[in-house]
Amino acid sequence: MSKKTHDDFMSATEKPRPEAEATVSSKAKRLGWGIVSSTAGRWRPAVRVCMATLLMLMLPCGTAQATPGLANLAPIAPVMDCAAVMGLDLSNVTDAPVTIKSATVLTTGAPAPYCEVRGTIAPANTIVMRLPINGWTQRYVQTGCGGECGSSNINYGQGAACPVVADGTVASATTDMGHQGLNDGSWAANNPQAQIDFAYRGMHVTSQVAKAIIAKFYGKRPVYSYFNGCSDGGREALMEAQRYPDDFDGIAAGAPASNMVVQNTFHHGWNVLTNKDANGNYILLAGKLPMIHAAVLAQCDGQDGVVDGLINDPRSCHFDPASLLCKAGRDPTTCLSAAEAGVVRRLHDGATDARGRRLEPEISHEWGSELAWTLFVPATQGVTVGSENFVNAFARYLAYFNVSNPAWKLTDLQFTVPSFWQTVQTSSYLSATDPDISHFARSGGKLLLWHGWNDQHISPQGTLAYYQALRKTFGDRALDRFVKLYLFPGVTHCGGGEGPDTFDILTPVMAWVEGGVEPGKIVASKVTSGVVTRTRPVFPYPEVARYLGAGSTDLESSFIAHVPRNEPGPGYNWVGKPLYTHGYQTACQAVGTQLVCQPSRHPLPDGDGDGREDDDHDPEN
Repeated sequence: MSKKTHDDFMSATEKPRPEAEATVSSKAKRLGWGIVSSTAGRWRPAVRVCMATLLMLMLPCGTAQATPGLANLAPIAPVMDCAAVMGLDLSNVTDAPVTIKSATVLTTGAPAPYCEVRGTIAPANTIVMRLPINGWTQRYVQTGCGGECGSSNINYGQGAACPVVADGTVASATTDMGHQGLNDGSWAANNPQAQIDFAYRGMHVTSQVAKAIIAKFYGKRPVYSYFNGCSDGGREALMEAQRYPDDFDGIAAGAPASNMVVQNTFHHGWNVLTNKDANGNYILLAGKLPMIHAAVLAQCDGQDGVVDGLINDPRSCHFDPASLLCKAGRDPTTCLSAAEAGVVRRLHDGATDARGRRLEPEISHEWGSELAWTLFVPATQGVTVGSENFVNAFARYLAYFNVSNPAWKLTDLQFTVPSFWQTVQTSSYLSATDPDISHFARSGGKLLLWHGWNDQHISPQGTLAYYQALRKTFGDRALDRFVKLYLFPGVTHCGGGEGPDTFDILTPVMAWVEGGVEPGKIVASKVTSGVVTRTRPVFPYPEVARYLGAGSTDLESSFIAHVPRNEPGPGYNWVGKPLYTHGYQTACQAVGTQLVCQPSRHPLPDGDGDGREDDDHDPEN
């Protein structure tokens, strides 16, 4: 999409994506309103605001009445027995047959009884649903899954404290994304449909089927629909906004594995190979990580005005591992050899080729995250680390079009620019980095991105790179109307770490969608043995929390929002910068055992020197 000013953006029109359904607004249909716009079947934002306001004023109070911004939606009872779901006619609900295998009233894992529905969307997408039987407050929440998925467990993650989730009045569903188990990646071998379902189809057809079952079970479609996911669930969330903008009104995307192909090849591969010597032995072992971490905090912890074991914005930290180099007579367990210091620097900076050209966004692992590096820095020799397992599973069966190579090994990955472009071609259907989500925006959709600064699996720089691409596409003012980004200090992948890592990410999305309450401060808590030991506010990027100078630094009330004069940190000029653009994405189909994807409008450089882009295609130069 060409860059527009914030004033003409909202009035711009767009031809619907091939993947998006050019139908009457999903919002209008589920509320029974026949009000649509003249473009792409979308209802006008002004009508949306009026109807939402009218709905809040007229409906009796439900369980969310005490939560600012949430609509007071009347609880609705089912119009049929749970067991009767087995007999529902779900023909033509989606693009394939649906089989309901069980429908049983349960209380496990929820505060109120629910009808658990289990079924399959052909060919192999498992769907699991929870339908409240004592009152449903007319919302639907779909949850994502992590890794390569393969399991169907409803996990609300950082949305578990949302009032309508906590009281059991929300309908929910999830999917295993078209395959079961086999985390070694072999599920994808010669199975192109499973690859498509994992890439983007699985969550879409689950949304269609779940909403159809809800409509029959309660006699009414959801008033509001939401998606909440972290890690690959965050990638799934962004895929929904990009490819199926009508599916959800609000989306929370945490630590998204959006740049999936780069992440599971060059990022995790670098974690391992840059720490190996010529004999294949690890150079840096985990026993030295606490010492490195202590030195980082000693230099950078107090930069934000508070010495609290956290770095508010690690991009402002300019730690030099060479400061820990061993000197004559020093105990080598308390310092670093030159080789070890080099590994620490390279793990922080990220993958490059031999000429120093960046094969992932600069800063792979933030300063302050060292204690979590045990994902790829082992305690002893002879260990296969997590990062190596991730790359092997992905590269053997998913990284390359129509290639299943169980004999592939990590050392086969070449850190060169031509190899980079040959490897990332599958980003056209697996990655979720398209910044043109204008269709989602014009429908009134809201997106909340979040990431922990100390994430050891997926660099927060990937999420920042996507946010910067969104800013370039929409402009700051227009983007701020429907996208917010939150960065949580000291928090590792989807939770954990030294920072306050328990928070409610879903309620702010709901309040933004339903009541127009723009997200502001989110209070994160550190909970130890069931006791809250620290609270800290996190504000929408680029705001950070600043200590007032008085009061306990363990209380969020002692901090206010502050906008730094300059945004610190790296730029986003790296070899793969074209991955964060619109136009190269493809839609795919299974033809026998082959994955066939429609040509994109702007093919990615292919790295083979065939004339489309030369071997040295490099946005950095």
